[in-house]
Amino acid sequence: MTAGDVRPLRRRLRAALAAGSPAVGTFVKLATPDVVELAAAAGFAFVVVDLEHATLTERDAVDLVRHAAVCGLPALVRVPEVDAAAVNRLLEAGAAGIQLSMLTRVAQTEALVAATRFAPAGRRSVSLANRSAGFGALPLAGFLRAEQDDPPVLVGQIETARTDPLPELVAALDVCFVGSTDLAVDLGLPADPAVLRAAVDRVRAAARSADVAFGGWAPARDRAAELGLGAADYLIVGSDLQMLAAGLRAAAGEEKQ
Repeated sequence: MTAGDVRPLRRRLRAALAAGSPAVGTFVKLATPDVVELAAAAGFAFVVVDLEHATLTERDAVDLVRHAAVCGLPALVRVPEVDAAAVNRLLEAGAAGIQLSMLTRVAQTEALVAATRFAPAGRRSVSLANRSAGFGALPLAGFLRAEQDDPPVLVGQIETARTDPLPELVAALDVCFVGSTDLAVDLGLPADPAVLRAAVDRVRAAARSADVAFGGWAPARDRAAELGLGAADYLIVGSDLQMLAAGLRAAAGEEKQ
């Protein structure tokens, strides 16, 4: 194993997904390595570096992914679309996986798989001059075999009511993730709680029928059940920015008193 080998972190995350209790992570939106160190020290199972709803650049994401790996923490990267070149650079830097937003079509899933798997399973471009390959310390055959045995973790976010058939849409993923906030808006915010809950339940049922993990986001751990995430295998709780804002508001309130 080389210093940049992310495969053990992927194995650990997959084992956590299969453990029967939720693997709990958080979104990282701030470009400071302190965040991933704090997340690791707090006991989070993973972090998701956010390139959709944050001001992070790809350079920021690479730095955060690398630092998370040094801390022994699996770091996925959330992307708004499949940019094969960017995905490859993130994986070469040591990302444990990719989380794709707004998944609605099987073609998107196929593009995600193709961008994260080497031939013949996909179309990912091969290079050994990167951290994930040990900067050439791994021979080509060994690197390809290692990536085949422990490929990037793939998460797809279901955030609209209208999609291709869900079991087909998520079958090639590791995690079927319900984006309940966007889903609620798509259903007509303020959505009827019963209608939203039924939609979440359909996503969960699709994940189970496709034999993939079920996940979602909650603003706090104790809010998961009311959002239909009581049986989640992969639970993202808040974000670094959200927690910082809550802490600052609480501190300011205490100061005023």
